[in-house]
Amino acid sequence: MTYRATFTLEPDAFAFLKQMGGENRSGYINELLKREKRRTLEQAILAANREEAGDQSYHAELETWDETLDDGLDE
Repeated sequence: MTYRATFTLEPDAFAFLKQMGGENRSGYINELLKREKRRTLEQAILAANREEAGDQSYHAELETWDETLDDGLDE
């Protein structure tokens, strides 16, 4: 499914779109939006990882679970 969108561009932005997008401006814009969506997701994941790395109570909880992981298992 595709959708139509109407938006206004400044002259230099439109000239750049014509230059880069050629005959398939919609495809070019779609690709830009996909890249930006991926970049945004990557940044959110990195921020969550940084937050997790700095959370001492979370790491203490992980250590507790690591200690109990093998409880009752014969080697």
